[in-house]
Amino acid sequence: MYYFISDVHLGLLAREEDKKREDLLLKTLDKMMLDAKEIFLVGDIFDYWFEYSEVIPAPFYRTLTKIGEIIAKDIKITYIMGNHDFGHKSFFKSEFGINIEREDITRTIENKKFYIAHGDGKSKNDFGYLILKKILRSKISNSLFRIIHPDLGIKLAKSSSSTSRDHTDKKDYGSEDGMRDFAFQTIDKGHDYVIMGHRHKFDKTPHNNGFYINLGEWLKTPTFGYFDGNDFKITKVSDFLK
Repeated sequence: MYYFISDVHLGLLAREEDKKREDLLLKTLDKMMLDAKEIFLVGDIFDYWFEYSEVIPAPFYRTLTKIGEIIAKDIKITYIMGNHDFGHKSFFKSEFGINIEREDITRTIENKKFYIAHGDGKSKNDFGYLILKKILRSKISNSLFRIIHPDLGIKLAKSSSSTSRDHTDKKDYGSEDGMRDFAFQTIDKGHDYVIMGHRHKFDKTPHNNGFYINLGEWLKTPTFGYFDGNDFKITKVSDFLK
């Protein structure tokens, strides 16, 4: 089984509230480990991420431990950077052997062609966000972050995550769904499935010979997607854990 998760946003709420969602994530990953061939983390697993050479965000240690358990069972994890968890350096590579994918990827799975992206920057009229994204991910910004004390740097990373969310929440994108339009164009180029997150609204829409999939979110009604080699489905976490 191939599993796809996005937009968990660990770190968004107060720690006690976040622990409840993290508990749900850990239970879900435990069950996925029973039959997973690969797990795709499609961005914004963390509401913010910034690391130093010797320091990482402390509240995420349980999830990081679980990622280590998954890797130890020889289950592959592919991690695609989102618009919130963008401050990666080398921790995931050195500790888990996971290369953080900073751009969209294409994969062939069981003879089906997948295009996998977090989805940020795909909406119409989103030039302002693309500028913000370029600034936040630039080498200069990241280098300046790492000069200051980690406690302050991670606090600023959390603040920049809020800035990104405020921009997304307040932006009027118009009546067109740019992510869906992008997905349809990508399907027309020969992909069977286009998988994205970011929009926080699960979706499975057929188009010609393919499907646009949006994985939904974990803030209100946690959902994720899975591919069994024949069909791609989206399910609620509550149903999966029953």
